[in-house]
Amino acid sequence: MKKIILRILVVLVILILMAALAIHFFLDGAVKRGVEKYGSSLAKVEVKLQSAAVSLLSGSGKLKGLVVGNPEGYKSASAISLGTGALSLEPRTIFANKVVIRTFSMEAPEVTFETDLKSNNLRKILDNLEGSTAGDQNQTAKQKESKEGKHLEVDDFVIRGGKIHIALSTVIASQSVTADLPEIHLTELGKEGNGITAAELAKKVISAIEKEAVKLAADAASGALQGKTDLTKNLGLSSTGSVSGAAKGLGDLLKKKK
Repeated sequence: MKKIILRILVVLVILILMAALAIHFFLDGAVKRGVEKYGSSLAKVEVKLQSAAVSLLSGSGKLKGLVVGNPEGYKSASAISLGTGALSLEPRTIFANKVVIRTFSMEAPEVTFETDLKSNNLRKILDNLEGSTAGDQNQTAKQKESKEGKHLEVDDFVIRGGKIHIALSTVIASQSVTADLPEIHLTELGKEGNGITAAELAKKVISAIEKEAVKLAADAASGALQGKTDLTKNLGLSSTGSVSGAAKGLGDLLKKKK
């Protein structure tokens, strides 16, 4: 009798382990598919994720190889690439309507910022996200909730150790600069109410990155334009309309720094 009970217990343990492994791989695959499918659909650029791993027991997780492509018309292969990202969430909320993420860190991301002083690639992605989340005014609240999917609460979001590659291109000057991306720290995102959607979270994060990118690009543009005006003065030439137009664009860019 004891042997039978022991065998039953062993079988139960094996079944539980198999079920846990199945859920684990299903969850990891679901995260990867969700990021790629909905990320690409909302941002209207290709979004790729190499792998995702989330522990149901500890709530810890890792993302590897996240790449956010560039909108059409921009030259570089990607706007944002991330080697690794780490998160810590409340395990009991994984299958709830509002997933609570305690911490999320993006370590050493590579950001490419392309601008002609009139528009830039990150702003285009933000505009795409805005258009995707505007929604149909005639939709019911239930339809909107179904379309948006799960909601999130992110208590602490940190981006650190990043690099930003600035590609400035105007009719009078071109400049490529690589600089350190200042640490970005966002807190209490979606803490109130039902939380925020993944698209809303993406907007907040990319908006914060763009703000820092604009500051660095404005500094690069200022140096490029100064060199151009100094050159025209040394040659005894007057500043052209192109310089004036670029200077106006720089002024608009500088306004965003404030």
